[in-house]
Amino acid sequence: MTLALNPIAFSIGDIHVRWYGIIIACGILLATFMSIREGQRRQIMSDDFIDLLLWGVPIGFIGARIYYVIFEWGYFSQHPDEIIAIWNGGIAIYGGLIAGAIVLLIFCYRRLLPPFLVLDIVAPGVMAAQVLGRWGNFMNQEAHGARCSLQYLQNLHLPQFIIDQMYINGSYYKPTFLYESFFNLIGLIIILSLRHKKHLFKQGEVFMLYLAWYSVVRFFVEGMRTDSLYIFGVIRVSQALSLLLLIAVAILFVYRRVKIKPKWYLDGSGLKYPYER
Repeated sequence: MTLALNPIAFSIGDIHVRWYGIIIACGILLATFMSIREGQRRQIMSDDFIDLLLWGVPIGFIGARIYYVIFEWGYFSQHPDEIIAIWNGGIAIYGGLIAGAIVLLIFCYRRLLPPFLVLDIVAPGVMAAQVLGRWGNFMNQEAHGARCSLQYLQNLHLPQFIIDQMYINGSYYKPTFLYESFFNLIGLIIILSLRHKKHLFKQGEVFMLYLAWYSVVRFFVEGMRTDSLYIFGVIRVSQALSLLLLIAVAILFVYRRVKIKPKWYLDGSGLKYPYER
């Protein structure tokens, strides 16, 4: 008999604080810390990242929920009272990324900041938050793959606590949360190892590398998940979006290198620090 981990970290009266929320909060703080530290090297003030956090996080969660509701409209159209019940689950990371990117672009326009450079700075932190955040899914026993055998999990040489947590309602399931977290960690290590190489990345290309890497990882992992959102009941939304993003990144990379010729990433913002607006 296996014993699953309790998804509730602690309770205060009738209020239950779940590990999922704690892990997501830790991911946000990690992303903010990484962005502030790198931003200072690229002549962007730390206050800008704090302000961006205050706007981006709540709107990002709203975007993640809207994205989920749109592609599950068949259910929510019959249960409109549950649209705002985010505490029952149902957010999509791509929706959060899209909403967050829109906030970032508007924020950069208002603050007179170079948007591609800011995207470069925050991208590794976002990826680190994603690596950590998938363990929130682990605690909730969600975002898993199809049924599998105990032998399948043991052949992966996983720690016993992961194997136990993958035992859900009488069956073992593939730990797709772990696949995504692991391969994004590999991508994060590569980005952090390369981004300070001289004359390697133009501004915007650290972000594009993140987006391309995540799109490939998500495409393959999504194909193994059992809780995918679908278009017309046939096409997995995240796989379709991953392909579109990968194509867009390739086109944008070539276009900017040939036509725009942007500054090198290591050149920073070129603004005085602290700068005037």
